[in-house]
Amino acid sequence: MHPLLAGRFSPAAFDATHSLGDAEERALVEAARWAPSAGNSQPWMFHVRRRGEPGHGALVSHLRGGARGWGAHASALVVNLARVDAGGGMRYSDFAEYDLGQAVAHMTIQASAMGLACRQFRAFDLDGLASALAVPAGWEVLTMTAIGRAAAD
Repeated sequence: MHPLLAGRFSPAAFDATHSLGDAEERALVEAARWAPSAGNSQPWMFHVRRRGEPGHGALVSHLRGGARGWGAHASALVVNLARVDAGGGMRYSDFAEYDLGQAVAHMTIQASAMGLACRQFRAFDLDGLASALAVPAGWEVLTMTAIGRAAAD
């Protein structure tokens, strides 16, 4: 198994002193962009909010359970959306959710290569978050990813 895969883990806590830089954020999103998708449709969108920047606190306010603790300390929270509807009752892609999963996996492996860790999760108020982000028609919030440096044991 490749060391990036073998070494990947979802941390129980994040280092609250680590900040995600612009270049790091761009590299993570670019890795996701290179994921394969049905018909090269790329039916994904990411809302990235870094800790301390506008909008981050709003995302944290929608977290539930234990995610509120470790999620608030992650360097960034990423809302993962899939384009599921093309309008007029037409499904955009039968594979949108699958393709989004591949894009998030690419982002996760890129994070590992950069010495960062990701924790993918669904412990949040889905409807409240979608409303707060004014998610466009045809798009659905599916999951979130917390990204940062794992806290020392």
